[in-house]
Amino acid sequence: MTMTTKMKTLLLSGIALAAMTTGSFAADVTLKLGHPANEDNTWHLASVKFAEEVASLTDGRVEVQVYPNETLGKEMDVINGMQLGTADLTITGESLQNWAPMAALLAVPYGYKSLEDMDSQASGDLGARIEAQIVETVGIRPITYFARGPRNLTSNRPITTPDDLNGLKMRVPNVPLFLNVWKALGANPTPMAFSEVFTSLQNGTIEAQENPLALIKSANFNEVQKYINKTEHVRSWIYLAISEMSWEKLSEEDQVAVMKAASRAQAFEREAFMTEEAELVTELEGKGVEFVEVDSEAFAAAAKEAVLSSVADDIKPDVEALFNR
Repeated sequence: MTMTTKMKTLLLSGIALAAMTTGSFAADVTLKLGHPANEDNTWHLASVKFAEEVASLTDGRVEVQVYPNETLGKEMDVINGMQLGTADLTITGESLQNWAPMAALLAVPYGYKSLEDMDSQASGDLGARIEAQIVETVGIRPITYFARGPRNLTSNRPITTPDDLNGLKMRVPNVPLFLNVWKALGANPTPMAFSEVFTSLQNGTIEAQENPLALIKSANFNEVQKYINKTEHVRSWIYLAISEMSWEKLSEEDQVAVMKAASRAQAFEREAFMTEEAELVTELEGKGVEFVEVDSEAFAAAAKEAVLSSVADDIKPDVEALFNR
């Protein structure tokens, strides 16, 4: 059974269990959870797991209704709805820096050396300070976080050190931080819409691009790129968050239950995420792509000054502290 099939099975069983748990009587509180992922995505499956656990742990007093595929609106729309009281929960990350500057720390290039290192920061003092600022300035409360697949560089020649980039024409998102970092590393980055990347790689307008493995596979970049260089230059996490207005409607007992449900959803999502990442490597290798180990320390050292000069002054000391560990 493939991971996708397993996920669908878990999803259906989760919905069925949640329906059995809450269907016999009306919930005291109904919470709407809107997010951008599709039904096969681990974030959606974890959201369904969360809803199932909330129903079980509150004996049906609290019901979570999950709306995938931007059904409740795009990310910013849902966040605005959470501030106004028309939405209750969402999955969101560094976009929150529009209100809370520290949210930019969720996705700092070369800020986190490994998944374990990221976990220690997200669940430690840094994560606590980020979450506190989000509560204070946005009016929404992170209750757990999910890992995101690290971004990797694809190309048609192996890249192991910054010296190997040497003017490499590559696509980056239209984010000044990304542009500045790749220029500092020696590449020739250009902003481009994601929808144009495959054709541009195919006709040679660009020679490389960078994205997580899931997007590399779904976009079929393996058809026009020979190597996936394990730069893992951006490791990041994303929050499952609840509106403060909705949080305050819950009794203390149900708040404890919601936090426990969030913890269980995180464990569920992490297992699914790790399995999916391993399967993506196997599938992409099966399609003829070669994975290349890189000198991560050399990349981080070359990127440091560009990162520091590109981030907001509010978070510069925290970014510097990440680099200097």
